[in-house]
Amino acid sequence: MSYETPWSRRNFLHRGTAFASLVGTAPLFLQQTAEGVSSPLGALTSSIPGVPQDRIFVVVQLGGGNDGLNTVVPYGNDAYYRARPNIGISRPGTTDGALALAVPGGDGIGLNPEFQGMQTLMDDGLAAIVQGTGYPNPNRSHFSSMDIWHSADPTGHSDGWLGRYFDNTCSGTPDPQAAIALGSTSPLALTGRRSRPVQFEKPELYRWVGEDIDNDLKQAYRTVPGDPDQATDTLAFLRRTALDAQISSAQVRKAASLAPLASFPGGNLSDQLRMVAAMIRSGLPTRVYYVTLGGFDTHANQAGQHGRLLRQVGDSLKSFQDDLKAQGNDGRVLTMVFSEFGRRVAQNASGGTDHGTAAPLYLIGPMVQPGLHGRHPDLVNLDSGDLKYTTDFRQVYAGVLEDWLKTDSTAVLKHRFQKLNILT
Repeated sequence: MSYETPWSRRNFLHRGTAFASLVGTAPLFLQQTAEGVSSPLGALTSSIPGVPQDRIFVVVQLGGGNDGLNTVVPYGNDAYYRARPNIGISRPGTTDGALALAVPGGDGIGLNPEFQGMQTLMDDGLAAIVQGTGYPNPNRSHFSSMDIWHSADPTGHSDGWLGRYFDNTCSGTPDPQAAIALGSTSPLALTGRRSRPVQFEKPELYRWVGEDIDNDLKQAYRTVPGDPDQATDTLAFLRRTALDAQISSAQVRKAASLAPLASFPGGNLSDQLRMVAAMIRSGLPTRVYYVTLGGFDTHANQAGQHGRLLRQVGDSLKSFQDDLKAQGNDGRVLTMVFSEFGRRVAQNASGGTDHGTAAPLYLIGPMVQPGLHGRHPDLVNLDSGDLKYTTDFRQVYAGVLEDWLKTDSTAVLKHRFQKLNILT
């Protein structure tokens, strides 16, 4: 059967790629088409035995370097107060004192008084704190250290660890909805050799651009030369990809518009987690969501700013967990919260703290073993004034990959790391 069309292959490739362009995903489509990637049309998501399709992983990035010592407070250690005479969080029972933790190993360790949402999650047995996470030869540059965390590579010159996860667990063409990032940039962590996330700041901006640019493009995918039923035809693949992209953008926008089932406090992180909760509730096939809150580079006047940020983080996480529970999806969702580094032990002359090294990491969900994990870093035996890490963050990644995402962590992390046994 022949297919008549006024569109030549060259013209389609020149103009037609516009309608396959979606914010954050265009490079994936163009790369796959250029390479002639082909797989059975409609089979965009793998069904590899052992890879759980119903489990969801949410990553919350605290950009700027969150001060771990004023978040998880070692109030039982006098060295803390000697290093921070003006900005240290006072002991529990005092005005604006630390929130005591009623968990094993919590003696002398508390939370910032503004971090009440996290305290509630801890008290409810839904949160774990991994103390002293970091890596060898720490880098104190925001960009370099973030690249190291995103890539799980000490050089920072690699693709993303979650991108490699999708590369290793998706056969053929990855589903463009498999990972969604909310924010102005697409995180390296989700970028693989073949995999790219959907990325947008607001759902209404995630659109099939053919709707706005050229009415002819709306019909172009229907008239691509070649048999649309032939899986080996690259242009047929592009035709189906464009159609999937159009449907995908509409599904995401509709999903994100659902009203929440819990009360969210408002603010940037709250709005992002509210949208993630709505997309999970809608049944999207997304397995990883990525959200970001900045502002943690607290070089001066730290106390008020840091407290406000922690209140937003704690309250937003608590609301997110409440929404998931109301949906009946809380058992499907594991949330991880991290920052690229902590702050120096001693306060500076401006009432703040400078770039440091090790800091706590948080895991949230009914599948975590709650409480404190790992050893709090020594506040006296320092590395040029900075904390020495006690848990390699890649041990956490290994635990998430093996125990939650059910995949070989060595293939993803490129090395064998002893996983942190923190998930039930």
